[in-house]
Amino acid sequence: MLAAIMPNLTRKNAFDVTVAACKKLDSAGIAYAFPEEYRGDFPVLPNASFYKEDRLFKDCDLIIAVGGDGSVMHSAKHAALNSKPLFGINAGNLAFMASLESDELDYLERLKTGDFRISRRMLLEYELYDEEKLIKKDYCINDIVFARGSQIKLSHINVECNGREIGKYSADGIILSTPNGSTAYSLAAGGPVVDPDIQCIILTPVCPHSLFARSVIFCRDSVFTISPAEEENSPLVISCDGEEAMPLNKSGKCVIKCADIDVGFIIFKEDTFTDVLYNKLATNS
Repeated sequence: MLAAIMPNLTRKNAFDVTVAACKKLDSAGIAYAFPEEYRGDFPVLPNASFYKEDRLFKDCDLIIAVGGDGSVMHSAKHAALNSKPLFGINAGNLAFMASLESDELDYLERLKTGDFRISRRMLLEYELYDEEKLIKKDYCINDIVFARGSQIKLSHINVECNGREIGKYSADGIILSTPNGSTAYSLAAGGPVVDPDIQCIILTPVCPHSLFARSVIFCRDSVFTISPAEEENSPLVISCDGEEAMPLNKSGKCVIKCADIDVGFIIFKEDTFTDVLYNKLATNS
C-alpha cells in the first residue's frame, strides 16, 4: 500500500502533523510518498519517497491531504481524476472536510485492515466559453462562484436551466454548489445545509437586490448556463473552489452540470452528518 501525502506547509501546524502522521504510517507498515517539490522539507522522515506528481497520483493507493478544507479540495480533483480514495487530516481551524483531527492519528492503522467506509461525493463540471470558443474545462467539489469584478456595484446575471431561462439575478453574485459545498460559501450566503449523500445542485444568490430571491435546490441532471445580462457592462469573474478568479466576458457563458466522475472520501469514524455538522459548526459559532 502506498499513500500519497499532500501537506499544506503554509499552515502553522501542518509540518508537525504531517511528520506525526507519517510515523504512524511507518508503524503500520504503510509506505508513503510526497510530490517531488517537498524533497527538501522532510529530512526527519528517512522512509519518505518523492515522486513526480503525475506518477504519484497514478501509483498511489490513496491520498492524504494535511491542512484545511482548501488542501482537501485541491487534492480531491486529483483523487477523482485518478479514481483514488482520499481523506484529510486537520492542521488548521475548522476543516469541515477533514476526516481526522491531529489527535486522532491512531485511526491510520485502519488503512491496513480496511476498517473504514467510503463516502462518494459528487463533483461539478464546468465549461467556460468566450463567444463559442471553449476557454477552460474543469471540476470542483464545493462550488462555482460568479461575482462582480473590481467595481463596487450590483452584477446582473442570466441563469438558464436545461435551456430555459429561470431568472435574471441582480446581486453581488450567485453560487452553484454541490451538497459537499453547502456548508461553505453557500451557507454563509443564506443557503441550506444539504447532506452530502444527496445528489443535487444548489443555486444561492449573494446579497440579491430582491425580497424574494432565495436558494433553490435542483436535481443532479440539471444543466445550467450562466451569462452576463444585457445591462451588465463590466466582466463578471468566476472562482472554482476558491481558486484564482477568471473573467466571464460580456460575450461569454459558463455551462455547469454534475460531473461524470466523483471522489471517494475515506471515513474512519461512525459520526453521522449531523454529528459532524454540530461538532464543526455549532461549537465554532
